[in-house]
Amino acid sequence: MSQRIVGRRAEEIAAEYLQGQGYKIVARNVYVGRWGEIDLIAYEDEVLVFVEVKARSSLRFGLPEEALTQRKRRQLVQAARAYRQQHALAEVPCRFDVIAVELWHAPPQLRHYKDAFGSEEVL
Repeated sequence: MSQRIVGRRAEEIAAEYLQGQGYKIVARNVYVGRWGEIDLIAYEDEVLVFVEVKARSSLRFGLPEEALTQRKRRQLVQAARAYRQQHALAEVPCRFDVIAVELWHAPPQLRHYKDAFGSEEVL
């Protein structure tokens, strides 16, 4: 399975899960200039949630969430900052969640890390 297919499938699983938890998905695969892409943007009540989806089709390279490097976190923060500025959302509370999807299970297994890294100090 190609990385692109794995990623898209995991994002779909994550979006369905979040919607089932009462989140409202407002955007998917948002490209924010040089900062890259935000996988999912959603609201949980009044909180704007930037969601990074990490997936693996096997354990060969470790758990999905282990792929979230410090560099990727910084990029996500910058992308979220740019997105909030572009959409006049600077005053809206926000956080960063990570969803890890293990696709080798049937059905796939998912772990949701709410507020995976602090937004209050970076935004």
